[in-house]
Amino acid sequence: MREKPVITLHYCTQCNWMLRATWMAQELLHSFSDDIAAVTLEPGTGGVFSITAGEVVIWERKRDGGFPDAAELKRRVRDHCFPEKTLGHLEVKK
Repeated sequence: MREKPVITLHYCTQCNWMLRATWMAQELLHSFSDDIAAVTLEPGTGGVFSITAGEVVIWERKRDGGFPDAAELKRRVRDHCFPEKTLGHLEVKK
């Protein structure tokens, strides 16, 4: 059995992005509650907003152009951590 990943949301306190980070953490916990070890919130400054799974950057605000919606974030976490897992209605192509 492989080790469960820890997802970390690093957010800027100066930009007041804590609410956004906690909402995204809640979405991840709802979708992957049995699959992940933890979701952690890491306060920072300077406009930082990144989401990592271990050492792998799943989303980075400056690199990826803003913030992910819940569906995109869940797809990226799933693709990296649990490629065999289905996301149900999120899998439907637009």
